[in-house]
Amino acid sequence: MIIANIISFIILLIGGLNWGLVGIFNFNLVDWIFGGYNAGSIIVYILVLLSAIWLIISAIMHGGIRLNSNRE
Repeated sequence: MIIANIISFIILLIGGLNWGLVGIFNFNLVDWIFGGYNAGSIIVYILVLLSAIWLIISAIMHGGIRLNSNRE
């Protein structure tokens, strides 16, 4: 589960950077990489959505997000 959290964080960082670029420069990096709004960009957007849902569920199940297994 820790690996899934780390992967989800990375995907959400990519999504956040993309939205930041859209907001500041009106430049969509995902669409630029995939040559427009097509199946590739839709997959990336779905992965960002699933990552967000995963982290929400993980936080609810475990009382917070943990990147390591050490319980303090």
